[in-house]
Amino acid sequence: PWDLEQDFSTIAPYTIEEAYEVADAIADGDMNELRDELGDLLLQVVFHAQMAQEEGHFTFEDVANSINAKMISRHPHVFGDGDATTTDGVNQTWEKIKASERAQKAETKGHDRHSALDGVASALPALMRAEKLTKRAARVGFDWPSTDDVFDKLHEEIDELKAEMTENPDQDRIEDELGDMLFVMANLGRKLGVDPEVALRRANHKFTRRFHFIEDELAKDSRTASQSDLQEMDALWNKAKKVERGQT
Repeated sequence: PWDLEQDFSTIAPYTIEEAYEVADAIADGDMNELRDELGDLLLQVVFHAQMAQEEGHFTFEDVANSINAKMISRHPHVFGDGDATTTDGVNQTWEKIKASERAQKAETKGHDRHSALDGVASALPALMRAEKLTKRAARVGFDWPSTDDVFDKLHEEIDELKAEMTENPDQDRIEDELGDMLFVMANLGRKLGVDPEVALRRANHKFTRRFHFIEDELAKDSRTASQSDLQEMDALWNKAKKVERGQT
């Protein structure tokens, strides 16, 4: 009964969740878990395809044929007469073909305006989307010349955020300035060749690992974090860092 009540919109959050669980399994290096999570993600593909078939849109076979045709189209150096011999050359060809596909898709949908930002999914995690938006803009020349310029902009945004926090604080304006700062950080990551989403995920794992260390150390005295204080937990945090570096 539950399956019959679902549609594409209600299933979409589960699809996203399963994709993140695949990423978690990869980050953990757990191949058994990765196998299981890939199966769960595949089930989502099958589920969406089945709903589409029942509504007369397309079948699972159509999905497979679509990606097959797309991969052939985007790899002319493998399946055609393309002559890309370097990774950069392959990437440039890939992006040109994708840009052409986006333009054709927009034309099919009757859109008169073609933007360099077309095709960047609005449902992406915000940091990931920011990085992709700035990458698209950079391709048409809208970019800071150097990382120093990005750092200057970052300092400017930090100062603006501080000003909003001290001069008649307004939560909406504070949120706006914080968003600007995060957007610049995503841009900085792109300029440095670092995926900001991956970097933040790595920082989250690091925080989780070190906080678990704090909890485990306190548990040795039959205490919880709420029964400790900031000074003690900060000392344990520093101890966790030393353990990670092999200094104990």
